[in-house]
Amino acid sequence: LGYVDRETPSAIRIYAATFADKDAIADEIAAYNASVPEEQHITYTDYVALLMSSITTIIQAISYVLIAFVAISLGVSSIMIGIITYISVLERTKEIGILRAIGASKRDVANVFNAETLIEGLASGALGIAVTLLLIIPINAIVQHLTGIASLRAILPTSGAVALILISMLLTYIAGLIHS
Repeated sequence: LGYVDRETPSAIRIYAATFADKDAIADEIAAYNASVPEEQHITYTDYVALLMSSITTIIQAISYVLIAFVAISLGVSSIMIGIITYISVLERTKEIGILRAIGASKRDVANVFNAETLIEGLASGALGIAVTLLLIIPINAIVQHLTGIASLRAILPTSGAVALILISMLLTYIAGLIHS
């Protein structure tokens, strides 16, 4: 039903034992293709690379969706912080009056509320980090139990935690400035 010539095969399947071997095979094919005319090039399909590319694309799409949810949450929380700051100003008119009576400028009064928003940002950021650190413990246990991979675990680097707290403080400060 067909003609087979061992000197000119139409397809060869190569199964590499490791990713390093797979990369070495791809490098050898690329080197061969660079040394021969185009009609003698070897075409190959790396199914592992295709699969990993598909997985990477899916993970990126999920990340973008999560980023959108975070952005919406930050917008809503900034509005809430502004409302809280505004209500705080309205409810403390007596305190503001006393501060103004003893010589505080409008800027000094504004600094009091700005300091409060920074403290709110510090407290909420620290609370968020504490909850994250507490949730990492059971999440790591579940993931390790389900996968059987002991080295697979989530961590929160100290520098990341500090950066998140600073971002929380900055966002609450900006929200307080905008709405106060």
